[in-house]
Amino acid sequence: MNIRTISLILLATAAPLGAQSSRAVRIVDDAGITLRLPHAARRIVSLIPSATETLIALGAAPQIVGRTDYDVAPEVARVASVGGGIDPSVEAIVALKPDVVIAWDQNRRLRTHERLIALGIPVVSLRTEDTSDVFRDIAQLGTISGHPARARSISDSIRAEFRQVARSVIAAPHPVVFFVLFDEPPMTTSPATFVGQLITLAGGRLAFPENGPLWPTISMESLVQRAPDVIVLPRGEKGVITLEKLRQMPGWRDLDAVRQGRVVTIPANLVNRPGPRLGDAARALRNAIQSPAVQQAALARAHQ
Repeated sequence: MNIRTISLILLATAAPLGAQSSRAVRIVDDAGITLRLPHAARRIVSLIPSATETLIALGAAPQIVGRTDYDVAPEVARVASVGGGIDPSVEAIVALKPDVVIAWDQNRRLRTHERLIALGIPVVSLRTEDTSDVFRDIAQLGTISGHPARARSISDSIRAEFRQVARSVIAAPHPVVFFVLFDEPPMTTSPATFVGQLITLAGGRLAFPENGPLWPTISMESLVQRAPDVIVLPRGEKGVITLEKLRQMPGWRDLDAVRQGRVVTIPANLVNRPGPRLGDAARALRNAIQSPAVQQAALARAHQ
């Protein structure tokens, strides 16, 4: 189910915006800051693509007055861009006269938050690391935009999709998966991130399941030792990594998964954006890592 479909279904069942927007808003964001608004935000600038997608799914696209260069949904194609999510134009944001700005909590170090707050513009900080954070963000954005009932419906739908994916892999082999965040040096996901949790939900075993950094950098030697059954490449990010490229790179070309072509691609805008399409991401990962070739490799490992 795509964003547009979710939006249309929920739009048909939700209360009108006007009936909800008169309520005062009070939330505590992920930075521990309390936000108070006299009513649901009618003018929103989103500096987080996944938050933009969530607002669209909530039916709040008409309330979005500013976005980033990385937002690709047709619903916001004509909405003004304020630049990047990490380095937006504060002047452009101010000119849009937003009721609230949605931004990464990590951006606080860039002083964007402080500049906006000093100018009297409320900022909501989101820190999205695991799937529980995603559900909390959906609820927060539903409250801010005046669509709490739709937020609950979206979360319920994602949880139902998770259950379906989990049931579908109960009896399947559990291949060892290496998710490529970066190739030189190799960087991957830990079990504490939403990506790691989606891979586990989809029936995979992380090649590096140790607790530690959320997105650990590892040595090529340790990757060769772990010998993953399948390599997952996000497709669409800058500096595209391909199977052909990996087959030419020292270390990578020594992996059986690379030599035998067990390298799968997943749209980066799907798997790397923690929002309303998490159910789609879980299914895409399940389909990729449960392919016949990968299952055969996982079974061969189990019988070694």
